[in-house]
Amino acid sequence: MALGIDKSSNHLLAALPEAEWQRWLPHMELVNLKLGQVLYESGGTMQYVYFPIDAIVSLLFVLENGSSAEIAVVGNEGIVGVSLFMGGETTPSRAVVQSAGKCVKLSAYKLKKEFNNSLPVMHLLLRYTQALITQMTQTAVCNRHHSLDQQLCRWLLLSMDRLTGNHLVMTQELIANMLGVRREGVTEAAGRLQKAGLISYARGKIEVLDRAGIEARTCECYGVVKLEYDRLLPDLIAI
Repeated sequence: MALGIDKSSNHLLAALPEAEWQRWLPHMELVNLKLGQVLYESGGTMQYVYFPIDAIVSLLFVLENGSSAEIAVVGNEGIVGVSLFMGGETTPSRAVVQSAGKCVKLSAYKLKKEFNNSLPVMHLLLRYTQALITQMTQTAVCNRHHSLDQQLCRWLLLSMDRLTGNHLVMTQELIANMLGVRREGVTEAAGRLQKAGLISYARGKIEVLDRAGIEARTCECYGVVKLEYDRLLPDLIAI
């Protein structure tokens, strides 16, 4: 029996019917994720799926020259490893821990078995996947059409929605890799937000001081993503 795992700590797990939860529990493991840890690489075969609790994981698309850009972020609202039950086995993206913390790990074999044999599990995971796809497509639109300030605000809001507090540990270099821009651009954008009194940023630690101000400065992309999660997953705790 897995110890120390609280069903309510991850919204997808909390939405599982009790019978499914009891079947899953003996196969789960509570693990700590470190900042910058790679959960899977592009093209690699997945051995596990991950349900973040207070960690945040970025899904990155990596180019041949090694540069990357974030396509989605996953926290306590979801699961890392959707391509596994969608039949792909592998994915062209890389999963990197953006904010350290705990998560629940489940074997790929067990999840695929549950997905194929339980309609409640299948329906729940497919609805989540549609919401995740919306986030991916909206991120692509945002990166193409909106300013770096707006992108940074969107990224901060999505990250904060997946944390219990208003602090985030993140270097400018890592933020630049997430957004697919130069580090100098992140420095300037973060500086403008700090000058406006919206955030405090020092030594890789970001504190959101005025969430309403950040929401007012971001583009419509954040609202589109949040509304879709709320529409598709109304039985989950609102994110």
